[in-house]
Amino acid sequence: MSTETQTADENKPVVANERPKFGPGNHRGPMAHGPMGGGTGEKAMSFGPSLKRLIGYLGPQKVAVGVVILMAAVGVTFNVLGPKVLGKATDVIFAGVVGKQLPAGVPVQTVIDGLRARGQGNLADMLTSMHVVPGQGILFDDLFRWLMLAVGLYAIGAVLMWANGWILNGVVQKTVYEMRRQVATKLERLPLSYFDKQPRGELLSRVTNDIDNVSQSLQQTLSQLLTSLLTVIGVLIMMLTVSPILTVIAVVSIPVSVGLVAVIGKQSQKRFAAMWKHTGELNGQIEEAFTGHALVKVFGRQREMNTTFHEKNAELYKAAFGAQFISAIIMPVMFFVGNLSYVLVAVVGGLRVASGQLSLGDVQAFITYSRQFTQPLTQIASMANLLQSGVASAERVFEVLDAQEMSAESTGRLPEPVQGRVSFENLDFSYVPDRPLIENLNLDVQPGQTVAIVGPTGAGKTTLVNLVMRFYELNAGRITLDGVDISSIPRADLRSNLGMVLQDTWLFHGTIQDNIAYGRPEASDEEIRAAARATYVDRFVHALPDGYDTVIDEEGSNVSVGEKQLITIARAFLADPALLILDEATSSVDTRTEVLVQKAMGALRKGRTSFVIAHRLSTIRDADVILVMEHGQIVEQGDHAGLLAARGAYYDLYQSQFSGATTAEEEALPQLAGAGGGGARGARRS
Repeated sequence: MSTETQTADENKPVVANERPKFGPGNHRGPMAHGPMGGGTGEKAMSFGPSLKRLIGYLGPQKVAVGVVILMAAVGVTFNVLGPKVLGKATDVIFAGVVGKQLPAGVPVQTVIDGLRARGQGNLADMLTSMHVVPGQGILFDDLFRWLMLAVGLYAIGAVLMWANGWILNGVVQKTVYEMRRQVATKLERLPLSYFDKQPRGELLSRVTNDIDNVSQSLQQTLSQLLTSLLTVIGVLIMMLTVSPILTVIAVVSIPVSVGLVAVIGKQSQKRFAAMWKHTGELNGQIEEAFTGHALVKVFGRQREMNTTFHEKNAELYKAAFGAQFISAIIMPVMFFVGNLSYVLVAVVGGLRVASGQLSLGDVQAFITYSRQFTQPLTQIASMANLLQSGVASAERVFEVLDAQEMSAESTGRLPEPVQGRVSFENLDFSYVPDRPLIENLNLDVQPGQTVAIVGPTGAGKTTLVNLVMRFYELNAGRITLDGVDISSIPRADLRSNLGMVLQDTWLFHGTIQDNIAYGRPEASDEEIRAAARATYVDRFVHALPDGYDTVIDEEGSNVSVGEKQLITIARAFLADPALLILDEATSSVDTRTEVLVQKAMGALRKGRTSFVIAHRLSTIRDADVILVMEHGQIVEQGDHAGLLAARGAYYDLYQSQFSGATTAEEEALPQLAGAGGGGARGARRS
């Protein structure tokens, strides 16, 4: 099948190119949409449920996550034992320095008693808690053993933490890969009506920017969060073994910190949601401006577009600044509270060393632990902004994943071969429930007939053929193909028998041959060239430097509009569908080429049912049946001669194209001539 809006795969709907609309007070901003209208407003962020759902994506990596947790626990254990070991090394040094100053051979208890007798009770208490040998200096063998043990613990911990980060990186990337896969699959299952309601830039922002932000947030927060939580637990245990009193002093700061973080975090959550919403809107505005940059310049709307951009950019700046600024307050607050705790620990610890209740090494170890205790809490707080930003992006992605999908596929089958009889039975359809477009339409198209559909803009012509393609579902009635309800046929089976050529051409980045073969990838080179010759593509291809291997860029700027139209017609010709839909398929070619293409299309339509939408009535004179539609209704039908003879709606349309313009011009010329030379010149310019 060849189609400009949809491939043969039922899961790959592609929105036809939209034409940007510009005008004073009517700029088509990123929240303006297709026939369904409406838009997505900012929703209150459900942080907890969204975070839980995001973490649920780690489920398939349970084994790897378990290994990560185990390695992190062992690594943290080794790291938190380090200060305790270093404290022992400090005790060895301090005991050696003090012991060297005491007279050799004198028992320690004698020295302690002498100090007490001289009123130096604090110094005596301190010696009581130390392992001092009078006259003996630093025991370097013991010091070396303690230091090597500390180095070994830190080295093993570092290796484990590196390995933990390497494994976790794989877990995160596989998780985000799965999220991207689900989004891509979801987009294939969404109906065309969903894309009508979504600006392309906004949707692209969700699929790219938001998923990338989720990836970065998980990458930066999961490892640190796990390590920080385990470090807090390990350090708390070690602090309790050193001094329960000092531990209470250190822990008192936690409720204060948590309370402050909760207050600040609540304010930043909604600002991060707004930030990513404005990011999507800005992307939509930029995408729209660059897609229609030619029209913007033609109509001189650069200033309006720049104004709109600066407004959207200012909104994004305000939201992003607020979110980042408020989140950045968390770190200074945590440092301030942590430093207050550090001061209290240092003062109380010094007093307990002086009283002999703790050794100097224990206090040193505890001070180190107190810093290690507040540092993970500070890291957790600093990750709050990243986590909130990531969850806000995840929620935007979840909105896509939760969107209503196309109806479930049925298992019906079309008869072989497809004859092409199409029947519309009591058809009702509307884009908006309270605004009906097509009501109670009935039509029977015989196999091989060419049905031309004409009428004013908005009459429902394109909608009618879109319903045949099942781009939209009916409100009531049914459409049958060879007597089989198309809603009972898998979309892929239905569309594999349909070909479609639109007024808005669509070519992908690739060679001309690849673009023609898009309708039937398995076609041979000779078949592709035969289709090109039949549709007059061959005429201009040989004038290109690389012939059929000429690469067309994304915008198709290296071929003319008419040449692009011919390539899309060749694509449909090659697909050889049972039903052919032509929506103003020759509107972009010149009159001479149109005559040639009409002959080719006549050969293509031979033996197959064709629906032709046309505004140029000269192109559909040979149609078997001409339908005249107004307001979703078929007001007339018949062949060209019969409809002209009836002098109804078709006759009025025909006269407006071929007689009305000439008559109006003839009536205007005498008036213009009477106005003098300026009027005559104006007539010639017109």
